[in-house]
Amino acid sequence: MDKRIKGKTILITGGAGFIGSNLSEHFLEFNTVRCLDNLSTGYKRNIEHLMSNPNFTFIEADIVNLDACLEATKGCDIIYHQAALGSVPRSIAEPINTNSNNITGFLNVLEASRINKVNRFVYAASSSTYGDSVELPKLEDNIGRPLSPYAVTKYVNELYASVYSDLYGIETIGLRYFNVFGRRQDPEGAYAAVIPKFVDLMLQNQSPTINGDGEQTRDFTHIENVILANELSGSTDNQEALNQVYNVACGESITLNELINELQNTLKEYNSNVENVAVIHGPERVGDIRDSLASIDKISNLLGYSPVSLLKEGLAKSVPYYVDEIKVN
Repeated sequence: MDKRIKGKTILITGGAGFIGSNLSEHFLEFNTVRCLDNLSTGYKRNIEHLMSNPNFTFIEADIVNLDACLEATKGCDIIYHQAALGSVPRSIAEPINTNSNNITGFLNVLEASRINKVNRFVYAASSSTYGDSVELPKLEDNIGRPLSPYAVTKYVNELYASVYSDLYGIETIGLRYFNVFGRRQDPEGAYAAVIPKFVDLMLQNQSPTINGDGEQTRDFTHIENVILANELSGSTDNQEALNQVYNVACGESITLNELINELQNTLKEYNSNVENVAVIHGPERVGDIRDSLASIDKISNLLGYSPVSLLKEGLAKSVPYYVDEIKVN
């Protein structure tokens, strides 16, 4: 059965960002898409190729503005809420801004959805919610104590979504993303994600820095898996699947030291010297989870999810984009 969403009016907040722009492009094939973004961490270049499509609308606005959220959500069938101020280190440096964007902004979009009678609200949750829990693999119902302001805000999002489902009947689904990577992910900036940042440095024969001994593990998740999880969340008619939170991952983990080896193998065709680039080990980063491995049983059983791109495949698809992006900048 074809699970693709068709003929809907969809709002994607943060739609000019890394994940949001990929969702905007994906859903525009069969739907009317509105992209709301204040361009604080997103870029117009991510959606430039969509601008001429009559079924696409870009709204430059901020989710901390309730009026903007009310206007953007009018007549929508599905909300994909991706807008947030990401990064654990940034949240430690800027807790007030993180709270404003990730809690007040989230609540504004959720409340606007309630007022405008939007039926389905799918939102980006985070694996950071697992906090200091050492249990592996990570199970959705077993979380620990949050280790950063960012983790606190993403957990509060889940609590608000649950309350709005119970009180107002909005169908909510939260997706706890695990270390997403792929096309349109920015390799620049202080808070760049680890894979594009490492690629950027290694192509320039500069040493990447691993915080700690490099034996910490991550469940890296290619963007195609995230797109699939959002598609399934928006289209499901399984009542048991609604008002839930799911891990979105591959169910496989790798150490950062092993990741460096994989990147070196993938980057050989672009830089023959890449294997000679040394790695620097710095101090462990405050607020980081030591080990991360997701159970994907729940999302597989209730939404029919199965990863479509594992780490090696994802790197093979992503590295050419990162290389082109580095050349442009």
